[in-house]
Amino acid sequence: MLLIPALLSNFRGLKDKTMVISFETNELTPEQLVQLSQNFQLFGYLAFKQDQFKSEQIKLLEEAKIDYEDKTKTPSKRLRDVLFVAFKQEPEGYTEFEAYYQSKMEKFINHIKNRLMP
Repeated sequence: MLLIPALLSNFRGLKDKTMVISFETNELTPEQLVQLSQNFQLFGYLAFKQDQFKSEQIKLLEEAKIDYEDKTKTPSKRLRDVLFVAFKQEPEGYTEFEAYYQSKMEKFINHIKNRLMP
């Protein structure tokens, strides 16, 4: 768990009803920077309050186990979103997401078709 003091500096809504939330921090320690980079592009949970967390609260946060399942998106939208993250992490030579998406979908379709009986 990464716990750092931060200033909520900006937020804005997107057309798909999600939000972009920005924070500013003081200078981070090397350990915090490593932990931050290890969590880049991973899904997680954010707890924010104006007062410093007490040790009991930190313990509760560390012990919390939450299963996240996005029930607001269709499976096809979720797949497209996952492919977009994959494209950002490893574009495999593609410069445009749409070409990457078409290629991956075609491979997936052919994989399923090859498993069908003739």
